[in-house]
Amino acid sequence: MASEAHASEGATGYIVHHLTSLTVGEGFWTLHLDTLFFSALLGGLFISFFKVAAEKATVGVPGLMQNFAEMLVEFVDTQVKDSFHGQSKLIAPLALTVFCWVFLMNFMDLFPVDLMPNVGSVMGVEYLRVVPSTDLNATFAMSISVFILIIFYSIKIKGGWGFAKELMFQPFGPWLLPFNLLLKLVEEIAKPISLALRLFGNLYAGELIFILIALLPWYVQPFLSLPWAVFHLLIITLQAFIFMVLTIVYLSMAHEDH
Repeated sequence: MASEAHASEGATGYIVHHLTSLTVGEGFWTLHLDTLFFSALLGGLFISFFKVAAEKATVGVPGLMQNFAEMLVEFVDTQVKDSFHGQSKLIAPLALTVFCWVFLMNFMDLFPVDLMPNVGSVMGVEYLRVVPSTDLNATFAMSISVFILIIFYSIKIKGGWGFAKELMFQPFGPWLLPFNLLLKLVEEIAKPISLALRLFGNLYAGELIFILIALLPWYVQPFLSLPWAVFHLLIITLQAFIFMVLTIVYLSMAHEDH
C-alpha cells in the first residue's frame, strides 16, 4: 500500500520513486525502457483490435467490436473532412492512429498508482512508469514525427523553391526577408514544441495529483481519487483529441499552396 511505502521512504522519496523511469544507458543515449515497452504494447493492442475487427466485419448485423471500430473510424473521418482541405490517403489513418494511441497511453494514468510498480517490484524491477505520455521523450518523439511530415508535405506540395519562398517572403514580402525567415522558423518550430509540451504537461500534472492522493490516509483516498479519476477521464480524452486535431490542421496547412 502507498501508506506503507512512504512510511519507510518518506513522502518525497515516494514521489521521486514513482516519477523515475526505468532507464539503461547514459547521457543522450539513455533509453527509458518502461516508456518504450508500454508504448509498443499499447500500439500493438490498437493494431490487434482493428485487425480483429476488420477480420470479423460483416455486412449483416455488426457485433459490439465492429460497432465500436466503425464509430471510431467515422468520428475521426468527420474530423479529417472538417479540418483537412488537401488530398492524401495518409491523413485519415494517421489521425486514427494518433487519437487511439495517445488515448491508450493516457488511459494508463487511471490504473492505481501502486499497482504496476508493485508488480514490477515483484519481478525485480526497481522503477516503473506506466504512462508513456508523462515522459517528455515520448511526447516529443510523436510531435517530431508530425513535424517531419509537415516539412515533407510542404516540400512535396509546394516544391523545394516554393517552400523556401514561403519561408523567406511571407508575410511581409521580399524587403523584410530576415524578419520573415525568423517569424516562419519560430512558427514552424513552435508546432512540435507546443504539441509535445501540451500533452506532457497535462498528463504529468494528472499523474502527480494521483500520487499526492495516494500519500493521504487510506480512508480519505476514495473520496478524492474517484472524482479525480472521472474528471481525468475527460482530460485524457480531450488531450488525445487535441493532439489529433492539431496534427490534422498542421498537415492541412502544409498542403496549402499559396
